Amino acid sequence: MRASATSTRVNRGFAFVDLCGFTDFVDTHGDAAGVAELGRLRSSVREVAPLCGVRVDKWLGDGAMLVGVDSEPVVQAVLSIEQRVRRGGRLPLRAGVAAGDVLILEGDDYLGRAVNLAARLCDLAGPHEILAASGTVDVPAWVTATAPVATEVAGFAEPVPVVALSVRSGRSWLRRTG
Repeated sequence: MRASATSTRVNRGFAFVDLCGFTDFVDTHGDAAGVAELGRLRSSVREVAPLCGVRVDKWLGDGAMLVGVDSEPVVQAVLSIEQRVRRGGRLPLRAGVAAGDVLILEGDDYLGRAVNLAARLCDLAGPHEILAASGTVDVPAWVTATAPVATEVAGFAEPVPVVALSVRSGRSWLRRTG
């Protein structure tokens, strides 16, 4: 469905990932240590995203915005990236995931509730926490989702049902991706 001459409405899944405490880490350990942590994050994202059919839309300093045609591969990518960062990095990762109809503006930028919600959920997440907008994302069988909690999210008029996602004990897609 066309929204205008320069935008198109589509349904997509989004995630924002972010290294927790990066500014303090760099202040304490120096720029070289910060670059090493960013290298680990970016390497993990670059390795996992294409395996899941997800792409990096933007690098955001100590984080990234991911986008996928479907939400399940986005969830898959984020959990896999978090596990890789957890194994090899000094800083924990946090993430927010949401999906829904958005506008593609001028062919290369996304505008809409799902993008904003994924970004805000990332802001709300704690270390090693992946928050998702309940009812908007498809959760793979090897993932556990908590019960939805109505959560006040900055910029949203009504509370949003939010779940925390984690790898189900004993099961993982990660074994196939390292």
